[in-house]
Amino acid sequence: MTMHEERCTVHDLDELQDWQRELRAQFPIVTGSPDLAYLDSAATSQKPRAVLDTVQRYLTTANANAGRGTYTWANATTALVERTRARVARFLGDPAPLERSGVHFTSGATEGLRAVARDWLPHHLRDGDEIVVPFADHQANALPWLEARDLLAQRGVRITVRELPYEAASHDYDPAALADLVTERTAFLAATHVHHVYGADMNVHRLRAAVGPRVPICLDAAQSVGHLPVDLGALDVDFLVFSGHKAMALPGTGAVWARNARGPGFRPGGWSGTPNTCGIASLEAALDWLDAAGPDRIRRWATALAARLTDGLYGAEAYEVLGCQESLAPDSAVQRREGIVTFRHRRISSNDLGFVLASHGLMVRADGHCQGRAGESESSVRVSLHVYNTPEEIDRLLAVLLTL
Repeated sequence: MTMHEERCTVHDLDELQDWQRELRAQFPIVTGSPDLAYLDSAATSQKPRAVLDTVQRYLTTANANAGRGTYTWANATTALVERTRARVARFLGDPAPLERSGVHFTSGATEGLRAVARDWLPHHLRDGDEIVVPFADHQANALPWLEARDLLAQRGVRITVRELPYEAASHDYDPAALADLVTERTAFLAATHVHHVYGADMNVHRLRAAVGPRVPICLDAAQSVGHLPVDLGALDVDFLVFSGHKAMALPGTGAVWARNARGPGFRPGGWSGTPNTCGIASLEAALDWLDAAGPDRIRRWATALAARLTDGLYGAEAYEVLGCQESLAPDSAVQRREGIVTFRHRRISSNDLGFVLASHGLMVRADGHCQGRAGESESSVRVSLHVYNTPEEIDRLLAVLLTL
């Protein structure tokens, strides 16, 4: 774990409370269910009124296929798709938006990672090359690379898949061990921006120095886009993949950003068919909403809520909080969790605990969280937060947890 330049603390909740109340009021599903607390935003986010209104307006004024006609509605939809490509690039801080890079829409992060593994990676690798994969992250950022290895093997191209090293105490990546792992045959690295179980910013900016300037890096940003500021110029990665539905757009929406500077240019294979125009319309509206709200303030709010939760669980012997233990102390000098807190009760199974919380109107995820083969072997309860969550919801959650 590393220190934040400006630590996010529970004190941010007081500073940002008026801003947060105004934003929370824009989520109909939240305001319409005041007795329920939605604490599962790492799975999917709720949608603000601006996104819902945009989709309704598109469907009732301009619904058509893109790139398939010359009439007014078709032209408007084609323009929407191309405009949203540029909007994604701007939101991600593309240093030179779409002059060389590209944005390609997918159904989500899983399909985006598979598209890179299926349509780009096999053309980049040669017999004897090595790739490095994060097997303790989400399996969506592990399985596609294994599928690519198997596909290449069928063609007589043998590659070696190596595990991205982690620091044992922090669960962060270990750049020194990674540097020792890199050889002249290392040809690709997959990584994650924010860990979906530990809630840690994985400090991806340190990976470029470890692998050198020639190795392409593919970044799973499913838990960062829409949750915190993302700056492609600082990250220095070659692919960034995210799910729109975790960033306040509709389900079935996502994108692959490709730098197209190392290796062949990325082009999705096969016939693309009809794009998810409703999802693309929602994504443009969601990115506009997020920019107006301020990704940095969203991050501060969610991180402060997570700190309120971990501070409340600190010292509770019944619970094991997963991830970096050094970050749990209220006076911790290292980064706090990015709006994701995962824990286990030492006597109650995680599934049972999930049912107990649901009976109190607290909606969490309780299972194995789709981790890769080197991840946690036991199920756990994950609380994941966003701008519509409140300190009162965290206090309700703690009130239940600390009586069990």
